[in-house]
Amino acid sequence: MLTDFRVVVRQGSRRGIRLERLFWVTLKQLAEQNRMTIGEMVEEIAQANGDTSNLASAIRVACLRWMADQNAELNQLASLRTVSSILGACPAPAFALSSAKKILAFNPAFQILVRRQLPVSFGADAQRELRLSLDLNVADIFARLSANEGVPIASGFVIGAAERRYRGQLNIVRAPIKAPKVLLSFVVNG
Repeated sequence: MLTDFRVVVRQGSRRGIRLERLFWVTLKQLAEQNRMTIGEMVEEIAQANGDTSNLASAIRVACLRWMADQNAELNQLASLRTVSSILGACPAPAFALSSAKKILAFNPAFQILVRRQLPVSFGADAQRELRLSLDLNVADIFARLSANEGVPIASGFVIGAAERRYRGQLNIVRAPIKAPKVLLSFVVNG
């Protein structure tokens, strides 16, 4: 791993520190988040660890701890629970769709739409009976979302149960979830 040697001002004196580039990048992000200069951040780390400790190691530990905290926060945000909360906050009918075209979650407005348009109840039997079809292939939707940097994709859809069908339009975005791949689908008209 490539290292860089940089001079940092600490307590009015200049001090050279050698760190891997990744740690310099992380230290800069940490300092920016705390609205500090890199020198101020290094000083804070040094004071927290006692000036007798190895400063480069203390910086690495501080950077790793910050990254671990960031990762834990992102993992909490990137969950099916968060997706369900987003859907629940949406006043329009909406649902979360897996890459296998399975509806993972839906909001009350979607449930009302389906109950009004189709003769099904939302029990276990209804989920087997309910069919969803999109005008676009799910894999193509994921590819388009990646290529267009997350700009929503419009697609027609059909939901059916027994002999009844309901046709409408969706705006689709990628859900903020790591795995499995999930789409957030918002009904815009029917």
